[in-house]
Amino acid sequence: MPRALDGSATLWDLLDRRADLTPDRPVLLQGDRVLTFGALRERAERTAAGLYGMGVRPGTVVAWQLPTRPETAVLSFALARLGAVQTPVIPFYREREVGFALRASGAEFFASPGVWRGFDHTAMARALGARGVFEAYDGLPDGDPAVLPAPPAEGTSVRWIYWTSGTTSDPKGVLHTDRSLLAGGSCLAHALRLGPDDVGSMAFPYAHIAGPDYTVMLLLYGFPAVMFEHFALPEALAEYRRHGVTVAGGSTAFYAMFLAEQRRRPGVPLIPTLRLLAGGGAPKPPELYHAVVRELGAQLTHGYGMTEVPMITMGSPDDTAEQLATTEGRPPEGMEIRIVDGEVRLRGPAVCRGYLDPEQTAEAFDADGFLRTGDLGRLTASGHLVLTGRLKDVIIRKGENVSAQEVEALLHTHPGVGDVAVIGLPDAERGELVCAVVEQPPGVRPLTLAAVTEHLRAAGLSVHKLPERLEVVDALPRNETLRKVLKYRLRERYSGT
Repeated sequence: MPRALDGSATLWDLLDRRADLTPDRPVLLQGDRVLTFGALRERAERTAAGLYGMGVRPGTVVAWQLPTRPETAVLSFALARLGAVQTPVIPFYREREVGFALRASGAEFFASPGVWRGFDHTAMARALGARGVFEAYDGLPDGDPAVLPAPPAEGTSVRWIYWTSGTTSDPKGVLHTDRSLLAGGSCLAHALRLGPDDVGSMAFPYAHIAGPDYTVMLLLYGFPAVMFEHFALPEALAEYRRHGVTVAGGSTAFYAMFLAEQRRRPGVPLIPTLRLLAGGGAPKPPELYHAVVRELGAQLTHGYGMTEVPMITMGSPDDTAEQLATTEGRPPEGMEIRIVDGEVRLRGPAVCRGYLDPEQTAEAFDADGFLRTGDLGRLTASGHLVLTGRLKDVIIRKGENVSAQEVEALLHTHPGVGDVAVIGLPDAERGELVCAVVEQPPGVRPLTLAAVTEHLRAAGLSVHKLPERLEVVDALPRNETLRKVLKYRLRERYSGT
């Protein structure tokens, strides 16, 4: 039996214990495929042996750029069994991000899906000079587990390098340990209070920090999740229904997509077994919470996390409706939140060790060891966290601060607004002007600046915060992971016009 899971436990310890407890229970579902906890451990050990035969050793840096498939989880656990340092790369990333990750991490091996969704990842990797390139889509390295050394003895060494999504600068390599990933996943699991009869879903890239976050929850509570190699609605709905998914989500954009599908057939349950939407990664307008509960007939619990800290706070099903609608939930035991000049700062076991670049690490942590998040917020009397914006997302108009998030939340209540991003644009007279970029639902009347202004004034917004410019777009630019709106692209697009 594995040792008790304490502060020194590893991700492998967690899988080992779960495979002993419920070896025949399913953990990963995809189409007709079912992988049990016992089979996951067995396949991971054989894959670890195959990797060992290729020269992968404890501490070897292995990069992988793989879609959300059972094989990806098997490979990741195989690397965890060996104690290798793994650096997951989002499958949608291309030469700039992948090349930077390979160079900065010093990866000695690179696992590729081959040709995936029409793009040759193996050819790209070789053109970038990647070392030890091998394909890991349907087939994985294989060997006899008898050759393996003992599993890692502790979970406090850096064995994970995740990448922030670089915008106008290079990505940052974020350093994690098994302990920090276990702490983040435990927060999610305990907040949602799921059980062995639940069925979850992974509609996001497994290479995202949410991958281990979610997997830790599956291992702790012994229930399965449906994996989506490519997520799109309404196509994915058949899989949700087929497997009886009870818990879905991903981020605010996912909630909105489910809601839009439900509105196509009001009164007919979109996913009959669905009881909970959960996620994080972007602000959640209160109106979206109320619409989900009212129209989808499911609860919605939203959380707060980032690549550097996979889970910071999480809403709980026993929170009040007001708390679920207007806050990001409460932190778990051990997560310290300090508000300094409005900025949220963090310290605790789920916080990363820093960055690959020591200078970035020094800049990110204050003298007391708290991580500077760059997010603005406040704590309520009940200990719930309310996010009010980002330091870089504060628009300074004529010397007055305007929170983009505050304006966005009010605009989300307008029936002519499907989604919105509020940005600051350079202005000679004001310093910055407030610009609302709106994505409208189908079939509504075209929105005007006058209508936007009237709505916001009726909602009580101060005059100095009112948008002076409105842009209506077919679709807001988003990333391919949790579909966050890319405001920097909007600033680039509209700053010179």
